[in-house]
Amino acid sequence: MRFGFGRKVVKIDEARAAAAPQPADVPRDVASTDEHLLDAYSAAVVGVVEAVSPAVVHIEVEGERQGRAANGSGSGVIVSPDAIVLTNNHVIDGPSRIILTLADGRQFRARAIGRDRETDLAVLRGETAETLSPARLADSKRVRPGQIAIAIGNPLGFQSTVTAGIVSAVGRSLRGSNGRLIGDVIQTDASLDPGNSGGPLVSSAAEVIGINTAMIAGAQGICFSVASNTARHVLSQILAHGRVRRGRIGIVGEQVPMPRRMRDLAGITQPSGVLVRDVASGSPADASGVKPGDIVVALDGLPVTGVDDIMRLLDASRIGREVDVKIVRGSQQVSYRRFIISTRVAWVRFR
Repeated sequence: MRFGFGRKVVKIDEARAAAAPQPADVPRDVASTDEHLLDAYSAAVVGVVEAVSPAVVHIEVEGERQGRAANGSGSGVIVSPDAIVLTNNHVIDGPSRIILTLADGRQFRARAIGRDRETDLAVLRGETAETLSPARLADSKRVRPGQIAIAIGNPLGFQSTVTAGIVSAVGRSLRGSNGRLIGDVIQTDASLDPGNSGGPLVSSAAEVIGINTAMIAGAQGICFSVASNTARHVLSQILAHGRVRRGRIGIVGEQVPMPRRMRDLAGITQPSGVLVRDVASGSPADASGVKPGDIVVALDGLPVTGVDDIMRLLDASRIGREVDVKIVRGSQQVSYRRFIISTRVAWVRFR
């Protein structure tokens, strides 16, 4: 160690310092590799943010609910140059005046062109003639646990906020506000807060892999996004039909355990099925002879262990065609019923 006083330099115990034990040296090539990896990670995140941020909007909603002012805010992502925006349904549910703000500060009004409470997604159209910069929707089937996940949104009013983490799990299920189970949900530890809802969860390839929708209150790093493939399906259905078309069979049911004797009779190993409590008059189930007391154990050859399975299987691909349903009746026989699936919304309720 040296201290300078004018032109005179004083040396203090340099020899002793040199002779003292030193910590193990990190090889120069290892240190440089670590620095390179850190720089590569930072560069990847920065590149994604720069690419996707222009497509992220701040959503402000204004209106009334039950005679009181009902204002709120959230996030959304532009998915088409003509100002088509994906967001959460709960962000815009209720209030009627919607204002979008881009990352560069531009603002314009928007209107909802379709909502899907079953997946908590909504589609907006911005009222602008400008050509906007959209984000790309990824194929969420290719998403793997452990990959980088970057959330961009406007939590608590802090615009263009970025958090990064990893995909914690894929294929999760999340209960929506209407009680229906949202399937194929991505779990991430990228931090989300109120106001992030409706914003994008993005991969290192700058593609949207999910629409951020929920977090577990009181937990750390347990957040959820509706997968991009679900968002793409909802988007296409709303643009084509104004709503998401789903099948309907017309029963009220509840999950019940299946005793071993009943499982052996039905030739199944699943622990439960759906007990039919009621059948809607004139419904596909009614027309095919399903009765209260029947237990649904399979639909189209796929096992049914609860009401959620029926709801998940009643997608648009089954509308208008025959579907085989396997039931157990009176613990005595296995019966197969054939439905023509209706185009109306499913009437399967929870108890």
